[in-house]
Amino acid sequence: MAPYTQTFKLNTGASIPAVGLGTWQASQPGEAASAVKTALQAGYRHIDGAWIYGNEPEVGQGLKESGVPREDVFVTTKLWCTKHDDPEKALDESLHNLGLEYVDLYLMHWPLPMNPNGNDHKFPRNEDGSRDIVGVYEEGKELPFIATWKRMEKLLDTGKVKAIGVSNVSVPWMKALLKEAKVVPAANQIELHPYLPQHDLVEFCHSNGIICTAYSPLGSTGSPLLSDADIKRIAEKHNTGPGNVCIAYQVHRGVSVLPKSVTEGRIKSNFEDVSLDEEDMKTLNGLCKERAKRYVKPDWGSQCLNLGFEDWDKY
Repeated sequence: MAPYTQTFKLNTGASIPAVGLGTWQASQPGEAASAVKTALQAGYRHIDGAWIYGNEPEVGQGLKESGVPREDVFVTTKLWCTKHDDPEKALDESLHNLGLEYVDLYLMHWPLPMNPNGNDHKFPRNEDGSRDIVGVYEEGKELPFIATWKRMEKLLDTGKVKAIGVSNVSVPWMKALLKEAKVVPAANQIELHPYLPQHDLVEFCHSNGIICTAYSPLGSTGSPLLSDADIKRIAEKHNTGPGNVCIAYQVHRGVSVLPKSVTEGRIKSNFEDVSLDEEDMKTLNGLCKERAKRYVKPDWGSQCLNLGFEDWDKY
């Protein structure tokens, strides 16, 4: 099969590759560097990372060792929740880690700032175990992440980012952001797979010029997606694997997608293009009706649920 060559246009005019490599959970020494190098040499041109993954230095190492020119690679990283008060400082740290002068896309990892002075610099928690989020979450009050977004907008003047976007933002909160934003987010990175297609959110983003990017496109470790009878049937029809069907599903929806792997063979096979037909897409679009499942569900506690963030948890 041929490799993916598709790209999608961001609202900045830049192109984002349809399929990239996700680096979440590439945590063992050498894994991230090897995966990034392998992916780029196999033809990938989008590498997605984040400060919280703890592997930005290795991602940068893989970029360098691949031999692929920097200008040919689309690099994404993310602002972590405890760093919302100073996005530029956080960005500078990520750039230092990556060994880069700029990133192509900088995302707000979650729209919920956490206490930077809490009991942990990564995951501060309240006494009940929920995450220690900060700000006023009351009806009629500006959501705290909107102030963060306004700080992020200023990064565009620094030359350190080519585009800015968000991640894990639901329709109600995206509507609130668009009312205040001077810059429309270029992308919204969200959990997307056949059991969680989030049709309404994808449609809303696309109608406002915002590209959606799929993380966890194969579900989670041990998820039933790869053994789903309908997905396996489609895979057999196209002489490919269930994982390739899940990846192609997003591309056919106009969604960029980030399969993650640290295995050379899997990295390469994930990049094999699959042409799905209308019947395939109808089947995949409907799997959520009986098998809806979200795999990434941090415990944000109850203080923000009355303002629509519970909609983030809908399928």
